[in-house]
Amino acid sequence: MAAGENKIPERLINFRVYNNGNDLLGVATVELPELEAMSDTVSGAGIAGEVESPVMGHFSSMTTTITWRTIEKPLAELAKPGAHALEVRGSEQVYDAANGIYSTVPVRCSMRVSPKTVSLGSFEPGSTTDSEQEFEVTYLKLEVNKKEVVEIDKYNYIARFNGVDVLAKVRADLGLT
Repeated sequence: MAAGENKIPERLINFRVYNNGNDLLGVATVELPELEAMSDTVSGAGIAGEVESPVMGHFSSMTTTITWRTIEKPLAELAKPGAHALEVRGSEQVYDAANGIYSTVPVRCSMRVSPKTVSLGSFEPGSTTDSEQEFEVTYLKLEVNKKEVVEIDKYNYIARFNGVDVLAKVRADLGLT
């Protein structure tokens, strides 16, 4: 928020999931990736004990999970080996406390994923199948209100947070720029 703003983000109103930018997928819930920095223990002379030190711009395996209400045709398409471009587009409700009005803010999460597991779910009369797919995420871009807040591209050494790429110097050191 800019100085003087009193906008309170309240909730996700709704979202849609797309494959390859335009192919709307079925009714599902999406568990977004967890960002866990890779780390190593540093100890020795000059340190009083141990420090779990994160490796700049490096992250452990990132996964995303899609849970389908029923067995959907896109489940089979996304189970094919190879990379898939998933995009989750949402609309968040924001309350402007100074003016007493509600508005919306677009949220977009773009991911390049590869299938890891597929659980077809279960058949039970009158129930959802809760079919589930887990994917490895190699690229993640999160935008809030059309502004990039996170971009992680593991294969291209990019780890950008609010416009600051913490791996830019590493790429330069490696002769990649």
